Amino acid sequence: MADAIRFLAMDGVEAAKSGHPGMPMGMADVATVLFSKFIKFDASRPDWADRDRFILSAGHGSMLIYALLHLTGYKAATREELASFRQWGARTAGHPEYGHMPGVETTTGPLGQGLANAVGFAMAERHLAAHFGEHLVDHRTWVIAGDGCLMEGISQEAITLAGRYRLNRLTVLWDDNAITIDGAVSLSDATDQKGRFKAAGWAFKAIDGHDMAQIKAALKWATKQDRPTLIACKTRIGKGAATLEGSHKTHGAALGAAEVAATRLGLNWPHAPFDVPEEIETAWRKVGRRGAKLRKGWEARLKASPLEADFTRAMAGDLPADAFDKWDAGLKALIAMPPAQATRAASGAALAELFEPIPELIGGSADLTGSNNTLVKGTVTFDAPDYEGRYINWGIREHGMAAAMNGMALHGGIIPYAGTFMVFSDYSRPSIRLAALMGIRVIHVLTHDSIGVGEDGPTHQPVEHLAALRAIPNLLVFRPADTVEAFECWRAALESKTMPSALALSRQKTDAVRLAAAGANLSARGAYVLREASGEARATLFATGTEVPIALKARDQLEAAGVPTRVVSVPCFALFERQPADYQAKVIGRGTVRVAVEASIRQGWERFIGEDGGFVGMTGFGASAPAEILYAKFGITAAAVVEQVRARL
Repeated sequence: MADAIRFLAMDGVEAAKSGHPGMPMGMADVATVLFSKFIKFDASRPDWADRDRFILSAGHGSMLIYALLHLTGYKAATREELASFRQWGARTAGHPEYGHMPGVETTTGPLGQGLANAVGFAMAERHLAAHFGEHLVDHRTWVIAGDGCLMEGISQEAITLAGRYRLNRLTVLWDDNAITIDGAVSLSDATDQKGRFKAAGWAFKAIDGHDMAQIKAALKWATKQDRPTLIACKTRIGKGAATLEGSHKTHGAALGAAEVAATRLGLNWPHAPFDVPEEIETAWRKVGRRGAKLRKGWEARLKASPLEADFTRAMAGDLPADAFDKWDAGLKALIAMPPAQATRAASGAALAELFEPIPELIGGSADLTGSNNTLVKGTVTFDAPDYEGRYINWGIREHGMAAAMNGMALHGGIIPYAGTFMVFSDYSRPSIRLAALMGIRVIHVLTHDSIGVGEDGPTHQPVEHLAALRAIPNLLVFRPADTVEAFECWRAALESKTMPSALALSRQKTDAVRLAAAGANLSARGAYVLREASGEARATLFATGTEVPIALKARDQLEAAGVPTRVVSVPCFALFERQPADYQAKVIGRGTVRVAVEASIRQGWERFIGEDGGFVGMTGFGASAPAEILYAKFGITAAAVVEQVRARL
């Protein structure tokens, strides 16, 4: 059965003339025992909510999971798909991609990401088990990780989180083959991984990764531990290869026709590429059906449960019918009596209206709770041993936090959000990018969004971050101008099931700009006319966030000087791009002088102001001083906006 994995991996990579055969060949024995004896799944129902989750963190070895899915009978994992490995239109992408192939739980490839995602999967399982009961939620998360996963810095954040929260349903199988692309691991690393994981609160066991009895005993041991487990599986990369077994040359290249032929001879596998002997295929298909009885029993328990409707809705990612009832009432009150406050405070107020009616919301902060306004008063903290709390203390671990949030969203039943300072979104960026690639609902609360941070200085003042985040496809970047827009942006983020969101929020207070009720969520359109000109417009001013009041002040000055001027608030570039072309043209106001103001760099604003439009913002880094001094010194003022308009009239 293990050799079937080896040859499917070799054949797939050979057909593509591209790929990584060494890891699947080396871990074939471990994977065979894991799937045939331990993982709870039903190949006929890949979406079974109480299945075990298998995460291939070492995603370069993707032919391992494709071979397993094919052998166990996943309908989508056909022989034709394996033969089309890495080709246009195939579900068998070079690295596993969520949403392409059933059975692939997350997109992996950037090393360490899968391991950190798995921590989120395990956290989600424990929380939902506490909320719905272990008769409905009782499964494990299994990970195959390589040396590269353990070297990447995100792994340290992930393993210390898992250890702190005693996630005993999480088991990592380390492909301890001592090989990287360049050669031996010893060229660049001498870490005592046993000491490292034990120090983080994990249980550790080392085994021969080619000894079936040892593998089985170790996996059974892992299921009995009261903390997360790491099993170091000592393997030989390219196991079974005729002359290249143990060589780093098997890591990232096809073995070649001669080596594959010699390996077939050496392992007594006289079968054509992608052919599997009937008796071996039968054995594997039996593995794929092994969980059907368990799945049917679970379905009966779900049907009999009074929580069936809530569980099914939550796992489908649908919001409760009354999710926005309190939100609507709160928004009407704010429009009637608009407060001047920081948009981070406005975000916290919106969250307070949403948290109770949407029980799937689970929040947190990277040790900046009081600054990010992410804690709703009275919320119980997520922690061992009961895990029912809905607020997570992530610690100073932005990258691990963002990746684990991805895992929570992928698991289902949870809508994760968490906060940090916007400048530290750089630490989270790889995970934010993957959330956008996968199309999952994760909400990043990014406060202290400009030079308005003030005295902390340029290390903490994001100037290029809005442009950098807006450059990520399928990511909603919101920068609300006041409390009303903050409410609207939160609603738009929650209603976007297939896009992650980033809310850029201010430290400093800002005046309310939405002074009248609207019949719709204007921020959800991405941009809208906030103030019309008194006559036929000669100028259009665009702004976001705390700079919208500056644009309104400039408008008043221009209007007083006889220049009819309109103001457009632009809370979300990406949502504006989704609007009909006629709406976009109407909002942009072609034929007028166009000037944008934002305490950030210009990049990206050409979409609104054109090549010759004016821009009032930053051209370099900030400085350490009070916010109002910085705005004046860097020229982000109403007077500067007026000057830009006059120069173009």
